[in-house]
Amino acid sequence: MELDIWSFLTVIIFVFALVMMVAGIFSAYFGAGKNRAYGGIIFAVGLIVGVIWAYLVGYSEIDPFCSVPAWDVMYDALIYLIAVLFGALIAIGIFLVVVLKS
Repeated sequence: MELDIWSFLTVIIFVFALVMMVAGIFSAYFGAGKNRAYGGIIFAVGLIVGVIWAYLVGYSEIDPFCSVPAWDVMYDALIYLIAVLFGALIAIGIFLVVVLKS
């Protein structure tokens, strides 16, 4: 994977949109009163940002957006994220076993 600023920005914006949508769903489901409305707004913002960026990098002919291999970048980012989570969970598990046994 070639590391350039547009690939980096693509990962940041897609992850931002995904986390905003998940946080909005969480807030709308578990919140009460105004928090439900705020959760809906947060979800909508994440969805709009994600759709606009997906269009720009995937389907538009606007330079420099069209030069980003968005789906390859997101696939690589997902694989790396899963690997980081597994590594962190293993390290935390070992740490907890050592601390709790002593």
